[in-house]
Amino acid sequence: MSARLAGLVAVGAVLAGCAVGPSYQQPAPVAPAQRVGGTGTDGRTRGFFDSLATARAADSSAASSSASENSTSAKPAADPAPLAVDSMADVSWLNLFRDTTLVGLVETAVRENRDVRAAMARIREFRANVGLARSDLFPSVSANAIASRNRVAIGSFPATTYNVLRTTADLAWELDFWGRTRRGIEAARADLDAQDASRRAVLLSVVSDVAGGYLSLLELDQERAIAQRTLDARQAILDLARRRFQQGVISELDVRQFEAQVAVPAAALAQAERARAVAEHRLSVLLGATPRSIPRGPSLADAVAALQVPDSLPGTLVGRRPDVEQAERAFAAATARIGVAQAARLPTVSITGSYGTQGVNTSSLFTSNGQIYQIQGGISLPLFTGGRVSNEIEVARARAEQARVQYEKTVLVALQEAGDALAGVRSARDEAAAQQTQAQALRRAVALAERRYRSGVASYVEVLEAQRSLFDAELGLSRAQLQQLSAAVQLYRALGGSWSTPNGGRR
Repeated sequence: MSARLAGLVAVGAVLAGCAVGPSYQQPAPVAPAQRVGGTGTDGRTRGFFDSLATARAADSSAASSSASENSTSAKPAADPAPLAVDSMADVSWLNLFRDTTLVGLVETAVRENRDVRAAMARIREFRANVGLARSDLFPSVSANAIASRNRVAIGSFPATTYNVLRTTADLAWELDFWGRTRRGIEAARADLDAQDASRRAVLLSVVSDVAGGYLSLLELDQERAIAQRTLDARQAILDLARRRFQQGVISELDVRQFEAQVAVPAAALAQAERARAVAEHRLSVLLGATPRSIPRGPSLADAVAALQVPDSLPGTLVGRRPDVEQAERAFAAATARIGVAQAARLPTVSITGSYGTQGVNTSSLFTSNGQIYQIQGGISLPLFTGGRVSNEIEVARARAEQARVQYEKTVLVALQEAGDALAGVRSARDEAAAQQTQAQALRRAVALAERRYRSGVASYVEVLEAQRSLFDAELGLSRAQLQQLSAAVQLYRALGGSWSTPNGGRR
């Protein structure tokens, strides 16, 4: 019996070597020559923006003696020349900001964020589903024990009463003759891979949100410093105006105008304090902690000075985006399920067996005369299902087509978002350069206006206008710097990771 059973198993294994249904071929998401970015401003405009760095450097030396100069916003931050992506291959994305505090916050979020933990639990669920699908490849073996009392009457013979004790090991095995189970395993593994891509999408979102929230916090710190410095400068001019009013040099109108202008940065200071608290609380939730104070590293201007982003990138980088990988794996799973549906119309081959012992009492249960066994091989062929099987195949094919189209759309959207992000980086960089030039020129103008006012040459109107323009320009510069860094974070998200990985592989 054992030799026969082994022979049946061997034959089944050989015959089960093929699997019905289409074999999946992973499509290339993007042509190797495809690039994102690379188009920008025309040569004349590009030359203008490039010249701003030189102008800022010259203005910086002239404005260094101004009392309103502040290192967090006035530091010249010449825009770096675009880098070739290969030169950044070994640079971690977060290290581009040169801020170890930010790196530490991201590491904490990856460990403690609740969304990340939930995503990890879903991975365990789908990994178990793969095990469930694989279990159908193996025979099911169970141990059974039965005790019964029976009474049998046959015709006119007296009824017979007897006891039966039986213990058996039973086997049931449906051979994967057409590959239905293997296609199911293939689909389950693709589902697991798609869920792993979903987990990486959560990680990508958390890293981006932490980086964006932290940079916003630095920008609010900078706004607060600008408001405080402006408040101090205007308070000094107000004190001077009050003394000159007491001396009868100027009218009360001058004093009231200066008092009104002092209130503007004071209100901005209060607004910045409130926004900073809200930003810290939001960032604390991302870190998986109760609201608390968030540590800071270098200033926003330092991060801007350290940032270097290429003007164009290989389009193949979007292939490692989690949503692209998830869509590709969903396509693979749907393709495998076509084979599962097609196998349902073919015969199923099964083997069942039982081996054990039987007796009328415990003393006769394990004797040689009580040995029992049975082995069966069966084939079942569906003849009529009312169109159910053929419709299930058509459903599987339609779902695979939907998954393929969705994958292609996801790739197109990924290329669009990567292009938009690169355009955003370029435009934000140029805007910050223009804002820096304006702010630096206005700092010099304020210094000149205050000097003229103190010497009695200029009126209060000239000072007020210069101070108002500088305050707006410095706030605009601070927000432009944040926009430049936020655009880099958006590029990180759009590429599914750092642009410093030239081969497009998973980080």
